[in-house]
Amino acid sequence: MKSKKTIIIAAAVIIVVAGGCWIFGGTKAKNKVDFATEQVQKGNVSNSITATGTIEPVTEVEVGTQVSGIIDKIYVDYNSVVKEGEVIAEMDKVTLSSDLQSAQATYDGAKAEYEYQKKLYDRNEKLHKKQLISDTDYEESLYNYQRARSTYEQSKAALAKAERNLSYATITSPIDGIVTSKDVEEGQTVASGFETPTLFTIAADLTKMQVVADVDEADIAGVTEGARVTFTVDAYPDDVFEGEVRQVRLGSTNSSSSSSSTSTTSETVVTYEVVITADNPELKLKPRLTANVTIYTLTRDNVLVVPSKALRFSPNKEIAGGRSIKNCQGEHKVWTLENNTFVAHPVKTGISDGTHTEILEGISEGTNIVTEAVVASSMPEMTSSEGEGERSPFMPGPRGNNKNKNKENN
Repeated sequence: MKSKKTIIIAAAVIIVVAGGCWIFGGTKAKNKVDFATEQVQKGNVSNSITATGTIEPVTEVEVGTQVSGIIDKIYVDYNSVVKEGEVIAEMDKVTLSSDLQSAQATYDGAKAEYEYQKKLYDRNEKLHKKQLISDTDYEESLYNYQRARSTYEQSKAALAKAERNLSYATITSPIDGIVTSKDVEEGQTVASGFETPTLFTIAADLTKMQVVADVDEADIAGVTEGARVTFTVDAYPDDVFEGEVRQVRLGSTNSSSSSSSTSTTSETVVTYEVVITADNPELKLKPRLTANVTIYTLTRDNVLVVPSKALRFSPNKEIAGGRSIKNCQGEHKVWTLENNTFVAHPVKTGISDGTHTEILEGISEGTNIVTEAVVASSMPEMTSSEGEGERSPFMPGPRGNNKNKNKENN
């Protein structure tokens, strides 16, 4: 049994080896080196930096309340269009109305007392000038008058505050716009403290948006107001939006980052906020979307440009294929192929965007330059099995051969 398995395995190995020798031994690989060329032409090239930012409305107002209480009614929802002064919510006014009535009663009493004490003081003042009352009576009348006036002024202020608090119970829109956030529901209790609770967020005009981008401190020097900007958002990956830098904020933002989740050390990253205008006529840009921003710090229009890979190309004997090489001195150079000879041309370069590089001098427009070597490998050619040697007995032959042999035998 073991000897039978050994024979089968050995036969399989022989078949595989023989087949490989037949396939690869009967093929001829052909490699050919070719050279790609392009014309020197005029175009645009620019330097740019990248950053990430957030889409925000140009004008956005947070609406809150300055009094505590229960939200009684809400008249708007997300995406509601509102006008300036329009009532968007109301709070429960029972307690505030009671406070107003109490303040009104206090005010009325203080006012009556003040008017009485004023009349009494005016009369006593005349009598005191005629020396018909004592100094003690006059001073007492003056004291009562001043105290009544103080109480009256205090109650007047309390009444105004109660009226104002009652007016705060009616929440109105401060601007024309659209509701982008609603953080309260009917029946909810809101408490006014050191910070006014935000109930609604209203954006003035969603057709005029802005991108607030965080630019690294190493790149901020090249960013200027008016610079051209393009950006994309993940919601519309095929759309490229245009804008320009409107403001470079001088205040920096610090954030900490660590290299790994288990690391205990952190690195402080300093960034600056750059505000970019963004027209939004189709309302594709939604508030709080993340934008991938490209800011063009330097742009050259209608200048000579060459592919950057052409500046990296340098021929040698291995790839020249028998062609002669005429080199030259220079930090940057491009190559032309003239009469089966590689000729180097020293050039002076300008800015580069990574794909194309500006050429200041050294080559003229329309010149064909070599950009790269292309190694073209042709498909292996199978050698014929008939008339050019023996075919492996372990490999199947062409389908037509067996038929021919059968005909000859017949």
